[in-house]
Amino acid sequence: MLTLITIKNTNFVYIYRKLVKQKYRVNKKDYRIHIIGAGISGLIAATVLEQKGYSPVIFEATNRVGGRVKTDIISGYQLDHGFQVLLTAYPAAKKYLDYEALELQNFLPGASIFKNGKQEVIGDPMRDVSLLFSTLAANIGTVADKLKILKLNINLKKKTIAEIFSDKEQSTFSYLKELDFSSDIINDFFKPFFSGIFLEDKLETSSRMFQFVYKMFGEGNAALPKAGIEEIPRQLLRKLKSTTFHYDTFVSSILDSKIVLADGQEIESDFTIIATEASNLVPNLKTKPIAWQSCDTLCFETEKRTINKPLIGLIPFQDTIINNIFYYTSLKTKVSAGKELLSVTVVNNQGLSGKALIDRVQQELTKFCGITTSTFIKHYSIPKSLPKLSELHYDISPSDTRLTKNIYLAGDIQLNGSLNAAIIAGEKAALGVIENL
Repeated sequence: MLTLITIKNTNFVYIYRKLVKQKYRVNKKDYRIHIIGAGISGLIAATVLEQKGYSPVIFEATNRVGGRVKTDIISGYQLDHGFQVLLTAYPAAKKYLDYEALELQNFLPGASIFKNGKQEVIGDPMRDVSLLFSTLAANIGTVADKLKILKLNINLKKKTIAEIFSDKEQSTFSYLKELDFSSDIINDFFKPFFSGIFLEDKLETSSRMFQFVYKMFGEGNAALPKAGIEEIPRQLLRKLKSTTFHYDTFVSSILDSKIVLADGQEIESDFTIIATEASNLVPNLKTKPIAWQSCDTLCFETEKRTINKPLIGLIPFQDTIINNIFYYTSLKTKVSAGKELLSVTVVNNQGLSGKALIDRVQQELTKFCGITTSTFIKHYSIPKSLPKLSELHYDISPSDTRLTKNIYLAGDIQLNGSLNAAIIAGEKAALGVIENL
């Protein structure tokens, strides 16, 4: 039983009152810590909290974990929500993911470019010697361009991540022009390749992001789990033992110590980590809503592959809507219906949708890639594919994730649009809560 004690020292009184207030949460598991969103960042936040002995609760608006990282099984094929890859050199991914258990299937470090009725294969022969002769012979850019690409590879390998994110920020396009790359190599390779990564077709994305991604490509592999991209959040989920999940649960607003659900239910919360966009959840939040890059991904079944190796295919023509193509069946997959699965990424759909978009994509597949027979399977329209961010950062301190006394922010939108950033932000938000405690 607690007894009343009279102490003149006000600091002692404050500490005593705080202990009384928290008498029911002496055990770490008794703290009411909630996470909004079961994407990569939310799952990492839960992982860190569990490692420190806490038992968080996650509210997720959809029926499963993953956020933007999801895979469906349709018509006997694995279909990822948008063309996504894991860059194995990501430092944060190496810290939290078990690559061996993911059964990663690696892409070749290059691309197949459809130009003038031919396929021109270029890549990094320093990482895969089989790409040497095709790269030298390819009618993509000049010899000087290829030497500059080699120099860029070497320089970015020497450059630290901290140096990259402290570098001056400009558009990727102006950065490449500053390095004196020709318009041909920019239009034929850099623009279609990195437009598919940044999901915008003018290379307006920060040069910091370009350098970071390019460095990651050079130091590791682009890879996919054998079971599809969603195997990443599924692996994180399997490791969680004391986290409670509430799926199909919509949060309407968050106050310092209260979460209000869409059905009107109010949940008391000691700490809340928002691992999604916060602008529509926190009243009077003085930040602008995040702008997003969008894309369309269309999946087709074909009888055969026009690209035999695990390479991304690029179409470097300004008037086309196809940005890149990839045959998922050029890699080993857990599930396959026996034919070939083709993924087509459209960064700028030029206002087309539905059947008009499908027809236009099939016409371009025939005209530029020689794919004359394709059976449509699924269209993913993804309005929030990547956040549009400026003043990009690589890392954040735990204290800087704190929005209010009890609310913390996670998600890649805190740093830069990448899986690596989502992991770091989730980790640091959880550490921010733990520091407070």
